[in-house]
Amino acid sequence: MLQDVLTAVIAAGCAGLVYLAAAARVVKQYERGVVLRLGRYIGVRPPGFTTIVPFVDRMNKVNMQIVTLPVPAQEGITKDNVTVRVDAVVYFKVVDAANAIIQVEDYRFAVSQMAQTSLRSIIGKSDLDDLLSNRERLNQGLELMIDSPAVGWGVHVDRVEIKDVSLPDTMKRSMARQAEADRERRARIINADAELQASRKLAEAAQQMADTPAALQLRLLQTVTAVATEKNSTLVLPFPVELLRFLERAQQPAEERGRPQPPRRLEESAPASAPSAAGGAPADGADPGPPCDPVSVTPVRAAADAVSHASPADCPRT
Repeated sequence: MLQDVLTAVIAAGCAGLVYLAAAARVVKQYERGVVLRLGRYIGVRPPGFTTIVPFVDRMNKVNMQIVTLPVPAQEGITKDNVTVRVDAVVYFKVVDAANAIIQVEDYRFAVSQMAQTSLRSIIGKSDLDDLLSNRERLNQGLELMIDSPAVGWGVHVDRVEIKDVSLPDTMKRSMARQAEADRERRARIINADAELQASRKLAEAAQQMADTPAALQLRLLQTVTAVATEKNSTLVLPFPVELLRFLERAQQPAEERGRPQPPRRLEESAPASAPSAAGGAPADGADPGPPCDPVSVTPVRAAADAVSHASPADCPRT
């Protein structure tokens, strides 16, 4: 009799252990347990140790951590008719464990498909320049497009990032030529600005040297010193332009003296203080000048008067 009781107790204990093992559940800190009893939702179990009714209740554990979901590369045509391949990554997490189990069959797959569709849509609405340089705005638009339907699934999209934009080789070469031309244009502008500033400084230096002629000589000596330090066998000295101008000014009066002068009448060329033909004396203190021969002056004066009073009809024709 006692043995039967002991056997029954042992059997009950074993059944209790089996039941406890079947009913015991452990929910981790980053998880939530969604319990369905006979297919009906009855609640969400918090982290820790919990029990369910074996063979009646069913618990689905939902991970509440942030999930990193890579979006496969999508090929599309941009708004300016350029074929590109764009891939992205989506960061999301479950905020409502019950909706993530009840409202959608597989929330990971649903978010992945929604991300791919939204990525192709955002490619078709954007220009190539926006995909390359204005990614922040595209990321925000892509996040909004994915997060709007995911709210009903108990999923919150934390962030969306476009990782890479693949371009055709022809487009890469065209963009490289464009960038090279733009940099060359900027280099030319910088060189022109430098030349303008240098010309202004040189003009100021030339003005200063013009005010102080000795500065040019000092500059020439500095140039000679700089060239001499190289230990060259040939020394080239610049010829000052001011010296050429000085020689030009010195040569100009001599050239004017060499030019033929127009004929002048003898009375105009004779000095005012010369004595008259009657032998008058010059004025006091005046230069008597060279003596005038009346015999030689009279024929010359008569010829000059004859030429001045001649008419065109008297001139011989050739």
